[in-house]
Amino acid sequence: MTATIGQPARAAASVAAALITLTSPVAARAEGVSWNGFAQTHVAERTRRVDCPPGIACDFPAAELRGQLKAEGRNASGNADFVGRFDLLRDAAVNDTRVITRELYGDATSQKASARLGRQVITWGVGDLLFINDTFPKDYVALFTGEPMQYLKLGSDALKLDAYPGSTTVELVAAGFRPDHTPTARRFILPDPLPAGLPRRIVEPDHGLADLEMSGRVSRYLGSWELAGYASRTHYRSPAWRVTGTEIVGTYPRLNTVGASLTGPVAKGVLSLEAGYYDSPQDPEGRDPSIENSQLRALVGYSRQLWEDGTLGLQLYGEWMRDYAAYLQTLPAGFPVKNRLRKVATVRFTQLFAHQTLTFNVFAFIGISEKDHYIIPSLRYAFSDNVWAEVGGNFFGGNRSGQLGSLQDNSNVYVTVRYAF
Repeated sequence: MTATIGQPARAAASVAAALITLTSPVAARAEGVSWNGFAQTHVAERTRRVDCPPGIACDFPAAELRGQLKAEGRNASGNADFVGRFDLLRDAAVNDTRVITRELYGDATSQKASARLGRQVITWGVGDLLFINDTFPKDYVALFTGEPMQYLKLGSDALKLDAYPGSTTVELVAAGFRPDHTPTARRFILPDPLPAGLPRRIVEPDHGLADLEMSGRVSRYLGSWELAGYASRTHYRSPAWRVTGTEIVGTYPRLNTVGASLTGPVAKGVLSLEAGYYDSPQDPEGRDPSIENSQLRALVGYSRQLWEDGTLGLQLYGEWMRDYAAYLQTLPAGFPVKNRLRKVATVRFTQLFAHQTLTFNVFAFIGISEKDHYIIPSLRYAFSDNVWAEVGGNFFGGNRSGQLGSLQDNSNVYVTVRYAF
């Protein structure tokens, strides 16, 4: 959450006020409030010299100093607590200084139910860097510049209720809208088929009850297998651009989803299955080229330990577009044509060395349909319990009309150093 004033800030202020009311009794009767945090530097440098448009962070898409402070406390009876994480960020790449509320929430718990109010990170689904039923906000700028993986997920300003009837877990989330942090021309060289020279304006959903986002998850174990069902009434979190006579307007259309997942042990490994249907209620026939066509998404994954401290994970993911004929008929000139069935495979290999102080990890997206790729290697060394450093890269390539290949001018290498206290 930035310090700029607007509806999102006012909404966050309302949440903060509610949190003060909720957590004041907790803090007043707390057995103690603990504090910790870290200081971190992170720099990403582009791997190739390119002709950058004016105003872009060309050589270094990220160059930041970050400090985080975390506070947490619990009341004497242990049935209420609070957590706050706050970042002070200075990013020299885009001349940006901000105070960010990463998380700020209060919990109330009982034997059969719990409630959490405030800014919180919510993660659903079983995919590894592939998200189907997890429709909560994400930060793809952090991913593409090599930030620690904890920064991929953004917090939602939400009320989350959990209930535990018998062996079943029921989760309900009511949240205000928050968009994904997607790549823009401030840091990235991006293909842009929209007309040049027109001003752009983004219109976010209203922050009232009518646009409140609702999500639910029901799960239980069947032996050693976990089965879960999901449903949500949210929004697409990337803007849908529409050209008017004098400007280009971005909106966030409604999105309804329903899906399921299943995960459990198979042949000394873990098998993961997940599927979800994405319904675009504002374009039921798929004839609005600015809105994503309704889709069926699915993945199958398998991970297994190969030997001591070495693991391998594989996934196959697909997106099937429902109204493909309508999509082709209304596709504007100059836009790349998508496949009706987009297929992506992923591979993750992790190996630990030196008494688990040195971690080598590589994750690769392989665009089967679009013939492109995105490879993320990294090497992290823990000098002590408090200090670690990581070097890695984000390497895009392949067909420039693919989602991943279109970003190949943004390939970069990065280094991160963190001191925790």
